[in-house]
Amino acid sequence: MSVQHDPVQRADFDQYLVPNYSPAAFIPVRGQGSRVWDQSGRELIDFAGGIAVNSLGHCHPALVKALTEQANTLWHVSNVFTNEPTLRLAHKLVNATFAERVFFCNSGAEANEAAFKLARRVAHDRFGPEKCEIIAALNSFHGRTLFTVSVGGQPKYSDGFGPKIQGITHIPYNDLDALKAAISDKTCAVVLEPIQGEGGVLPADKAYLEGARKLCDEHNALLVFDEVQSGMGRTGELFAYMNYGVTPDILSSAKSLGGGFPIGAMLTTTELAKHLAVGTHGTTYGGNPLACAVAEAVLDVVNTPEVLSGVKAKHAQFKQRLQAIGEQYGVFSEVRGLGLLLGCALSDAWKGKAKVVLDAAAAEGVMVLQAGPDTVRFAPSLVVEDADIREGLDRFERAVAKVVQG
Repeated sequence: MSVQHDPVQRADFDQYLVPNYSPAAFIPVRGQGSRVWDQSGRELIDFAGGIAVNSLGHCHPALVKALTEQANTLWHVSNVFTNEPTLRLAHKLVNATFAERVFFCNSGAEANEAAFKLARRVAHDRFGPEKCEIIAALNSFHGRTLFTVSVGGQPKYSDGFGPKIQGITHIPYNDLDALKAAISDKTCAVVLEPIQGEGGVLPADKAYLEGARKLCDEHNALLVFDEVQSGMGRTGELFAYMNYGVTPDILSSAKSLGGGFPIGAMLTTTELAKHLAVGTHGTTYGGNPLACAVAEAVLDVVNTPEVLSGVKAKHAQFKQRLQAIGEQYGVFSEVRGLGLLLGCALSDAWKGKAKVVLDAAAAEGVMVLQAGPDTVRFAPSLVVEDADIREGLDRFERAVAKVVQG
């Protein structure tokens, strides 16, 4: 029997919720694959993927099965005990990556918080308290906790909350000379997104990441890759570092890892992990059986040749069509990104109008994202069907045409 709910509407948000978001005027109520329906029954194609989270679309049968089976078995026991889904997922992540150890948490911010704390702890234990400086990139995004927002290179998110965490330097992304100039023996970590997500979907140059790896080795600093947005098959490899052949010391994952169920993970080596001894770091929900059961199902589906090669093929479809739209209407200066994380950089005449394009797209029945005011971002399901790609991009083109016509 279905539970009777009180009716709610979009106006309730403005009455009851903290006003830190400005959600769309419509409320999605149901999703299936890459399609979503709102309260009025209107159907939209989803190229936003819950901000690169819904890696297998909505209500994927493998995830529904994993969640319902686990929901009928065991929900939560805390880290006073371990549990089977945690152990299975950890095994599989270690087998699939450079990592030897995993720490589970609930979000990308928490995964990065753990990564940054580990980096500082390792340097503190090995070299003393002076070696605590972190170098990160301008326009980077690493989460919303005070530590992660301080490491993130966007002052609009970190200003106005009192004193910031000290010892953090921001340098231009993809600029190896700037990194060379900034790094010293006081540096404990260099933190980079292999593809800057919120900063405009900017992939790193291979030489940049290779150079960063070398500089970190020379200065006894750790290389931390934030793969919260770029990881879990998003680029056509399980993690973006695999495209570059550059291995980090610490990697953070979340978003697509749970396919829509909240989970984060920090991956690292045995040698580094031992610095987080019993009692040094923790989380109540981390490694929750429900989250780990779902993430294991995500990994089983995503980490297959069919899905990963499919991501690369779908990338080509999106890029070709988006470039054609950009040329025809004069709206994009370039289409960039890897796999199914794509950014359409708006041309000079349209700079600052990403939200206008996004709203027009929603009106035409397709959900897209922005990455700053100058980039329209696409982060669809990794298994989005070709028919949905075609229909969604038809709708997107109609939206662009309307915007251009004013």
